[in-house]
Amino acid sequence: MKLITWNIQFGLGVDGRLDLARIIAHARSMADFDVLCLQEVADNFPDLQQGGSSDQFAQIAALLPDYESIEGPGVDVPDGKGGRRRFGNMMLSRYPVGRIFRHALPWVTDGSRSMPRLLIDAVVQAPWGPLRVMTTHLEYYSPLQRIGQVETIRRAVQEGRGRAGLAPVQGPGGFAPTDEAASAILTADFNMIAGNPTFQRLLQPADDGAPGLIDAWSALHPNEAHPFSFCIYDQRYDQPHCCDFILLTPDLKPRLRRVFYDTQTQLSDHQPVLIELDD
Repeated sequence: MKLITWNIQFGLGVDGRLDLARIIAHARSMADFDVLCLQEVADNFPDLQQGGSSDQFAQIAALLPDYESIEGPGVDVPDGKGGRRRFGNMMLSRYPVGRIFRHALPWVTDGSRSMPRLLIDAVVQAPWGPLRVMTTHLEYYSPLQRIGQVETIRRAVQEGRGRAGLAPVQGPGGFAPTDEAASAILTADFNMIAGNPTFQRLLQPADDGAPGLIDAWSALHPNEAHPFSFCIYDQRYDQPHCCDFILLTPDLKPRLRRVFYDTQTQLSDHQPVLIELDD
């Protein structure tokens, strides 16, 4: 199984050119991926640099017709002209997709510049069985909001694991049981470094005592710092650092074979990250 996660900055490269097709082409050049997790996908935001007035969710889905697409906009507001403006996350899977959750993350107003955030949480049928794949984009400006968002993610992971351990209860319509999975992958632009106490909270044991998530890069490279994933070529916001990670439930560690940060591409202000798992 190959998965890529990437904050694509709505397709805007460091060169100032907006081109979704080259984003997808570059992801394909990295690997014949099975799952693609994207952050910062826009729909109907003409005020964004180079114009983001088109529906990028639809455009990306059209570029990957053999994949099932899952839209996860955290921002969903009227445009004043009878339409909607949306901005957020997207997941595309070549594997069959089971149940899908979209968790709204806390949006606590503390005076900071911010936007609503959302966590996509989908069960896909990986070669070895059902697997939860989760992707999100945490708040940049507000540490307070990130704290609440991380706690929501921790609860979502724990609740999914609990559902996976229960026998299905039959029922009609919406009560019909669906596949659940205890194994999970979480990808995100976390907007904080690995040493941040809020990030470390994701690696701590759950409230029910179950082990916390593990960081994929650190699992394979325990004595190496993460490669930079942000501000390598565009330092308007900060100095180069890593804030894009892939986390796993510990049961997936034996399947983990490769984690690769592409630090060369300049097609976004973030770098894509690839993970490979054995079947």
